Amino acid sequence: MLTGSYSPALVVISLFVAILASYTALDLTGRIATAKGRAVYLWMAGGALAMGVGVWSMHFIGMLAFRLPIALGYDIGITALSLLIAVLSCGFALWLVSQPRLPMWQLGFGALVMGAGISSMHYTGMAALRMTPGIDYDPTLFGASLLIAVGASAAALWIAFNLRRNTPYVRLARSGAAVIMGVAIVGMHYTGMAAARFADGSFCGAIVNGLSGSGLDILVLITTLAVLVIALLTSLLDARLEARTAVLADSLSQANEELIHLALHDTLTGLPNRTLLSDRIQQATQWATEQDGCFALMFIDLDGFKPVNDAFGHHMGDQLLREVGLRLREDLRSQDTLARIGGDEFVLLVQLHSPDDAVRLAARQVGLINQVFRVAEQELNISASIGIALFPGNGVTPQELLMNADAAMYHAKSMGKNGYSFFDVSMNTNARKQLQLLQDLRNALEHRQLKLYYQPKFDAGSGQPVGAEALLRWEHPQHGLLMPDKFIELAEKTGLIIPIGEWVLDEACRQMQVWYAQGYKSWRIAVNLSALQFCHAGLVKSVADALERHQLPPNSLTLEITETTAMSNADASMTVLQKLSDMGVDLSIDDFGTGYSSLMYLKRLPANELKIDRGFVRDLEHDSDDAAIVSAIVALGQALGLRIVAEGVETDVQQNFLTRLGCDSLQGYLLGHPLPAEDFMLEICRERSLSSTK
Repeated sequence: MLTGSYSPALVVISLFVAILASYTALDLTGRIATAKGRAVYLWMAGGALAMGVGVWSMHFIGMLAFRLPIALGYDIGITALSLLIAVLSCGFALWLVSQPRLPMWQLGFGALVMGAGISSMHYTGMAALRMTPGIDYDPTLFGASLLIAVGASAAALWIAFNLRRNTPYVRLARSGAAVIMGVAIVGMHYTGMAAARFADGSFCGAIVNGLSGSGLDILVLITTLAVLVIALLTSLLDARLEARTAVLADSLSQANEELIHLALHDTLTGLPNRTLLSDRIQQATQWATEQDGCFALMFIDLDGFKPVNDAFGHHMGDQLLREVGLRLREDLRSQDTLARIGGDEFVLLVQLHSPDDAVRLAARQVGLINQVFRVAEQELNISASIGIALFPGNGVTPQELLMNADAAMYHAKSMGKNGYSFFDVSMNTNARKQLQLLQDLRNALEHRQLKLYYQPKFDAGSGQPVGAEALLRWEHPQHGLLMPDKFIELAEKTGLIIPIGEWVLDEACRQMQVWYAQGYKSWRIAVNLSALQFCHAGLVKSVADALERHQLPPNSLTLEITETTAMSNADASMTVLQKLSDMGVDLSIDDFGTGYSSLMYLKRLPANELKIDRGFVRDLEHDSDDAAIVSAIVALGQALGLRIVAEGVETDVQQNFLTRLGCDSLQGYLLGHPLPAEDFMLEICRERSLSSTK
């Protein structure tokens, strides 16, 4: 028998190649598991080629490591066949571990097929020597090599299947598994080599025209390493790209979820907004229709919230709204919805066992709101007016149900607040009127239905006119001339007060410019600013634009803001008022004495004028307290260097009293009614002519 020997270096290299091929195979199973569509088949084909070349290369380098006393060569065709068998076996293995499940019977069958493939690859490679006489194999070692091939295949398939997902420390686990698999593959090969017996006088038939010569091992090694490294690097780069893509997709998903949440929830309280509420009502309607159930829509409006907001500022008001939301959510079930749809308005959607349950729930909500709120160490008391619409019965669409619940809420307010009211068809008339009025108001500016009337102001001492206050009127095509109390609250509630307020400012400046050009250069035109308009970011620019557009001196314009508006957020108010004052515009504190005065802030406000509320003037003759208050306001204004204006003067006694006190100017029905600009000037001229004839 010919005695063979091995090159230690090539044996070690074959082990290294086997481990590298095993790791590449494990890594590629991970790529296949995460790939989708056509990419699965591309990775499977590339993986089969790389893994097959690696396993075959280990075998071939092991063959090259073997030395006999005779020259050896390898038949090209048979060697290529052994490579093809290796690629197909590895392709089958990758396909098997890419399946969603790998039961034991499937693992066993796959191990037999793959073990047979590897064994065939090995013994086909041995046959490439074309020995004469043929190679004789030791039955025991031959059988052992087959068992090792099947066992190694089973272990490889099980490890690859379980390590295909990207879990923590997966690369470390794959490295350890690759070592085990590489040793098993090498063990099978060298066991098979040990089973081979070469008779004395054997001749290698492939030496004539087969693969042989020095450097063949280097060529095979370099080629194999190139294939394996390229496959491994491609897999790693793709994995990194996929990880980055996954992170980006996750970030986009989170951003999308946040945008959806912002679009469907109130930013202050985190409660659902009107859009999400409408969808929930739609779902509740469908549920109630299919299940023959019922639900209630409760429109909750806070009583007394505005005074709290005016007295303590918007920051405190916002905190109070959050506390209200938290308290109302206390008893909610998962199927109920509490939404904030604007301002101090909340809507509660609750499923009912019977319509009678709505009474108990509404009473509980009223009671919850009636309890004292403690916000920023302040004890605040408010109440709630609740309007209830039931389904079925009080509407079909979300809009109709909301409108009817809103109408019922207004009815609850009209009945004294701090209570609840169920919708009745008779309430719809008023709700529809309000809705129609709102629609008409939206068109009023476009159709030039809004008009300014002017009430004159007179110097208290001389009786000469010193200007006018611009007062808004609405010439409604059906309802005639409407006073502000009929539509201003609606305009503020819907935000229409901003464009309306800008129109008032512009029109008043235009009219004042006309009078200015006629020689009334000492007159001032007064314009009222609503609380919402005063808080609007574009106020200062609107004032500046109106003055510039009509070439009007800034001190010809007086802006009137109520005391509660100025004091609600004194620091913010100070900033806006200072900008207007720096511009040269006169500032008047309207309704002084009716709000929550702070002398500290009043002293700092850049105001030019205090306006005494008509409520104090009205009862001057009969109420000594009102007389004392008016006297105190005049004294305070004079001490601060402010002009004092008294409105609501309707009798000679009031006029004489206010003049003696030292008021600078007066206005009221006794002196002049609000009139359109043309009639206003006619009245001024008539008064002048009467004065000159006396």
